[in-house]
Amino acid sequence: MSNTNAQRPWCSLITVTYNSSAALTEFWGKAGHPPMGIEWIVVDNGSTDGTQDVARKLGATVIERDGNFGFSSSNNVGVEASSGAFIGFVNPDISIDYRDLVGLRDLARDRSAIVSPQLLNADGTQQPNGRGYPFLVDKIRNRIAGDSRRPARYLLFGAGTEPRVVSWLMGASIFGMRESIDALGGWDSRFFLYYEDSDICIRAWDLGIDVLLAPKYRWLHGWARETSTASATPWKREISSMVKFYSRYPEFLLGTYAAGRRHPLLSRKLKAAHA
Repeated sequence: MSNTNAQRPWCSLITVTYNSSAALTEFWGKAGHPPMGIEWIVVDNGSTDGTQDVARKLGATVIERDGNFGFSSSNNVGVEASSGAFIGFVNPDISIDYRDLVGLRDLARDRSAIVSPQLLNADGTQQPNGRGYPFLVDKIRNRIAGDSRRPARYLLFGAGTEPRVVSWLMGASIFGMRESIDALGGWDSRFFLYYEDSDICIRAWDLGIDVLLAPKYRWLHGWARETSTASATPWKREISSMVKFYSRYPEFLLGTYAAGRRHPLLSRKLKAAHA
């Protein structure tokens, strides 16, 4: 395993892949090779479609695992192999803009925060990659019919250029300073996939680390959910993660008052942001 940059990187990008060759070609191929000072580490979970070769051609250092160990575990493997002071977890179906990384780094550093750019659909409309409290009722409503009755409660978008406080960020794009990631103990590998992003952001709030959506930076995201397929496996994984998450955070089954008592900093800052 070799570093493609000639100097010690200030930023480490980590991408977890599983049969992601098409996504890497379509999305990361637009960005070109990482510039000096930025390392891109792809942790591959046993792909059989040539993902590893595609990633190397695009400028990544590839760590090949001998099976599919899930998103959280492989993110942690990437962190262990990285050396940048600023770390980003970025999915294979995101068109990254390297020019935005300094601004995201400065925001994460100056606000002691976990941050993400505003993600966009192919038509330029915003994706709700910022979220409110992970109440189970809101998650179910959103999955069935969208949160059209109370969009400001659960589906959160950035506006203008000022960072927006959110409860959690979609795991497709999450950045933080290394000291913040280390303080969190990384991702919880007990979540194979799904709910790991809610978990790491709630843990951040409980440690006094803000979670912010940065609409000044806007990146295209393909956003194809496994559970939109007919296969039962993604649903089994989501249900398994859901049980783990709400067993750990039963307050999100009970409502705003219980959530606010358990997570006072998050409650206070969400209220101030929406005042």
